[in-house]
Amino acid sequence: MVDLEAVHQLAPTGVLRAALNMINFLLITGQSPEGEPEGIAPDMAGAIANILGVPLVLIPFASPGELADAATQDVWDIGLIGAEPARAETIDFTTAYVEIEATYLVPAGSVLTTIEGVDRPGNRIAVSARSAYDLWLTRNIKHATLVHAEGFEATFNLFVNEKLDALAGLRAGLISDAARLPGSRILDGRFTAVQQAIGVPKGRPAAAKFLQQFVDDAKAHERVARLIEKHGVEGLSVAP
Repeated sequence: MVDLEAVHQLAPTGVLRAALNMINFLLITGQSPEGEPEGIAPDMAGAIANILGVPLVLIPFASPGELADAATQDVWDIGLIGAEPARAETIDFTTAYVEIEATYLVPAGSVLTTIEGVDRPGNRIAVSARSAYDLWLTRNIKHATLVHAEGFEATFNLFVNEKLDALAGLRAGLISDAARLPGSRILDGRFTAVQQAIGVPKGRPAAAKFLQQFVDDAKAHERVARLIEKHGVEGLSVAP
C-alpha cells in the first residue's frame, strides 16, 4: 500500500507533474500522435503515477538547467534529469536508474588520443552549458578551458567554427557528430557517466523515500532494462 503522505507530497495538486529534459535524446525518443513526449523518462513517470493512482501531466523543459532552476517554483513534482551536486542544493535525488557515458570527439589531425590528455594547458573544450557533464567538467577540469554554447547543435557548431580541440558530449550523440565531421575521432573510455535519476524538490522526505524504493524496484525487476529494449536506445545502461 502506498504511503498517503508520499502521495500528498508527490501529487499535492491531485496530479503528478513530471518535468522532462527534452534535450536528452536518449530518454525522450519520440512523440505520440497527440504530441506527448515518449521514451524511457515519460514511461518511468507514467509508472510512478500508476502506482500513486493519480493522473500524469508531463512538463517539458528545453534544458536540464531550466528544469533544475524551476525546482523552487512549484511547477513540477518530480524531475527526470542527471543527478549532480550543484542541482542537489534544491533537489533530492534517487540513485541513478540509468548511466550515460560522456566522452570527447576530437577533430581530424588531432594529436589527442586519451581522455586524460584533453585536460592540458591550451586545450579548449566545447561543451553544452549546464548539462550534467558540463557540471562535472566544471568541477574536475584543471588545465584546459571550457567554452560553452546553448544546446547540442550550437555546441557542435562552436567546436567546428572556432576549431576547438575537443567536443564534450554523450557518446551516442558524438557518434552522430562524428559522421558529420570526416576524420574526427571519438576517444576511448569516458570522463564520466551521467547518473540519470529522479528528483523531488527538497523538503518532501516521504516523496524522496517512495521514489528511491521505486527506482530500486525498477532496476531489480528489470523494468528499466525492458524500457531500454522497448525504445531501442543504445548508449546507456542500467545503473548498478
